Amino acid sequence: MRIIWSPLAVDRVSEIAKYIAQDNPSAAEDWTNTVFGKVEHLKSFPESGRIVPEISNPRIRELIYSNYRIIYRIEEKRFSILTVRHGKQILPVDEILA
Repeated sequence: MRIIWSPLAVDRVSEIAKYIAQDNPSAAEDWTNTVFGKVEHLKSFPESGRIVPEISNPRIRELIYSNYRIIYRIEEKRFSILTVRHGKQILPVDEILA
């Protein structure tokens, strides 16, 4: 399966890493590497994430890592990383269904 990162998801990872780096640059690098590693794991197990509760669509799933939600959509022969959000943030559904 192929991985497609949306511009929004790339921006979110970058923003979160910059925020973490303010206190601990090494932790920011570790966090980013782990996020990308978890996404790579989806190539073998695309349905390993849970269904996003706000959407209830079995093709839209999320991985939970630390306090963050990595939200993705399963498509034919690929999956798209839609966004990455802090678990306490409200998930704007338009970010997912756009």
